[in-house]
Amino acid sequence: MPRTRITLAVALALLATPALSACGGSSAASDAKVVTVYSADGLKGENGDGWYDKVFADFTKQTGIKVKYVEGGSGEMVQRAVREKSNPQADVLVTLPPFIQEADSKGVLQKYEPKDADQVSGADKAVDGTWISVVDNYFGFVYNKKELKQAPRTWDELLDSKYKNKLQYSTPGVAGDGTAVLIKAIHDFGGKDAALAYLKKLQANNVGPSASTGKLAPKVDKGELLVANGDVQMNYAQAKDMPGLGIWFPAGKDGKPTTFALPYAAGLVTKAPHSENGRRLLDFMLARKQQQEVSAIGGGFAARQDVKATDANAVALAKLMDGVDLFTPDWNDIDENLTSYVEAWKSATGS
Repeated sequence: MPRTRITLAVALALLATPALSACGGSSAASDAKVVTVYSADGLKGENGDGWYDKVFADFTKQTGIKVKYVEGGSGEMVQRAVREKSNPQADVLVTLPPFIQEADSKGVLQKYEPKDADQVSGADKAVDGTWISVVDNYFGFVYNKKELKQAPRTWDELLDSKYKNKLQYSTPGVAGDGTAVLIKAIHDFGGKDAALAYLKKLQANNVGPSASTGKLAPKVDKGELLVANGDVQMNYAQAKDMPGLGIWFPAGKDGKPTTFALPYAAGLVTKAPHSENGRRLLDFMLARKQQQEVSAIGGGFAARQDVKATDANAVALAKLMDGVDLFTPDWNDIDENLTSYVEAWKSATGS
């Protein structure tokens, strides 16, 4: 090949380099049609039939934006987002209290109030607009209806020897529902010291730690466990395929069953790689249609106050909650002192 033709070929190759970069940019542009969600478990169905499954499919169909989904324990998801702060991978974070407050205090979330945020009660969203509930929910326990003729009533019943190696709760500080065990015990026993003294006794029957609450219900259904912790939405949804599951709430000092709200709260991640897609997904999750499907599909409670579900699941859930006293934890105190509470729990239980 003559020298001039070689030079021309080199020049053309060099000119082609930006085109290749542009091609890479084009690939990045196509990647922009994506939104990554880090979430606590519970809203995605065991068989692809959960609220997330429906919402994400509908969102992709409507917008062309694909949802990448990463699931884990509430604390685990927040810790991952914190580790990635210098190079965020997630766009939307969904987790349970007090971990959504922890994410906020550690700068993981940026301010964004989705459309229709005014339809969500003030207790279910951050004052500064960094997070908002997308599905309301309540803490609870499950038991095996086949092995136990009726649900336990009190915490003390769980100390019985028949529950030895047949009882398990997820790990406080790692799982949202596990942390909820500690919060409810502190409330029901009237303080941290009394709660820890009880949980120390309960450890004799406890199988051991579990990072994920969602993995406990199948064990209860099969009879490997008699009792485990959970939450109403997740366990109600699981019960469709796990007929052995029953939901119950340990009674407080006055003998009345108690629980507290444990919503799935969502926020836009600070410096999210696809912030606009994250905003669109948050708007979509809070839209009236998706909120009306929370009970019918997901077995949970709509976060919007103006959505009054009347489907069969909504009726059954209302009946389940009838007669259960609700209390409101001091989330600011828990957020501030969670680490010390968890360390005290570890010390008391030898975990």
